[in-house]
Amino acid sequence: MKKSIAFIYGLFAYLIFLIAFLYAIGFVGNFIVPKSIDAGTETNFWQALLINALLLSLFVIQHSIMARPAFKKWFTTIISPAIERSTFVLLTSLILLLIFWQWQPVTTVIWKAENETVAMILSGVFFFGWLVVFLSTFMINHFELFGLKQIFDNLKNKQPQPHVLQINFFYKIVRHPIMLGFIIAFWATPLMTLGHLIFAISTTIYIILSVKYLEEKDLRNYIGNEYEEYQKRVPMLIPYFKSRK
Repeated sequence: MKKSIAFIYGLFAYLIFLIAFLYAIGFVGNFIVPKSIDAGTETNFWQALLINALLLSLFVIQHSIMARPAFKKWFTTIISPAIERSTFVLLTSLILLLIFWQWQPVTTVIWKAENETVAMILSGVFFFGWLVVFLSTFMINHFELFGLKQIFDNLKNKQPQPHVLQINFFYKIVRHPIMLGFIIAFWATPLMTLGHLIFAISTTIYIILSVKYLEEKDLRNYIGNEYEEYQKRVPMLIPYFKSRK
């Protein structure tokens, strides 16, 4: 019964993730969804800045803490290891939905592509960024990344296998193509407002700092020399330009 409940819980967490991911595309791209990054009643700039900063800080704190190995080790003494990843995915998705709901627009225009061809190219790059994110998850293990493999293995009484460094397709070009895809999607827009710009700058800074000083450190500690060699061969985020220590 407990394994069945864990399985249903993991499926629910994945469903919420899918909703948050698809909504994120419409939110950043300003289409289809009822509340986008530039939609809603505009308030005082400083009030909007404070609320948006608190929302993004909530995501940063949750995501940074829960993704660390020390927290995972402690957390799995409280909950089943089979649903640890699903819980992380669920909480991350719920915080994202909160950000989408409560985001305060600041609609001062920074740039606007007046030329239709340029606007179409920027929109194409925007969707390309999201495609990179989506495809990159399958180039490692999409189902493990979002907790489905863990709950399925738990249901079938299969023991979890140790992680193996996978260097496939996009991962031969940059070490973190998922994060590169997000950066592309956040910046490629035919209409850049001040609120969107603040969002893009904040998320880009967080991605770079968290990848460089948190995630890469965890990967080196977990994988060891093999990851260090990978770092020497493949750049972190910008293709063709290898990072130097």
